[in-house]
Amino acid sequence: MIRKMKMLTEIEKVLPSEIEKRSFEIITEELGDKKLVPGTELIVKRCIHTSADFDYAENLVFSEGAVEHAMDAIRRGTPIVTDTQMGKAGINKRKLAEFGSEVYCFMSDEDVAAAAKANGTTRAAASMDKAAALGRDVIFAVGNAPTALVRLYELIKEGKIRPELIIAVPVGFVNVVQSKELILSLKETPSIEEEKVAAISRHVSAMPCFIRCRG
Repeated sequence: MIRKMKMLTEIEKVLPSEIEKRSFEIITEELGDKKLVPGTELIVKRCIHTSADFDYAENLVFSEGAVEHAMDAIRRGTPIVTDTQMGKAGINKRKLAEFGSEVYCFMSDEDVAAAAKANGTTRAAASMDKAAALGRDVIFAVGNAPTALVRLYELIKEGKIRPELIIAVPVGFVNVVQSKELILSLKETPSIEEEKVAAISRHVSAMPCFIRCRG
């Protein structure tokens, strides 16, 4: 009993409503003198908070003006398309609705499955085609399939779509780095991604919903 009481006295006492705030204070303390790109601090810290991985402070790459451009797009009601239901679930739909925006994930749609089978592609690639068919400006949040990024690159090069922003944090071993490098090469397309990192077990398919820009 004495041992247990001693352990309890070593636990930091934080009110439930203050836990997240304290977590971000700890992240800031741990980052020390690390300088983050102005305007990206909250996004980087949110990724660290979600994953407990401080490498995000080094590896996240923001194209010039990406955060400001994304915030403006959201305020204009630009919808978000993601390649995972988990990512869709983690995005604040109530907040998006305040700007007349919404979030889509086409991965489970029957027509996407049929198109993927007919064309010998992945559902992720087929879902990018369906997103392009919306005929709207879109923010893409890709947190699972490199094939989604490859297809996005092709659609952009074909002039079929002009994304407002691409969040590129796919998982796996096959074409992860290559797909992100394709997106990085699109100098006129705002993007946020993790540079030259592949097959990292810390990645989760919901990560795009934490790389979020608050309106």
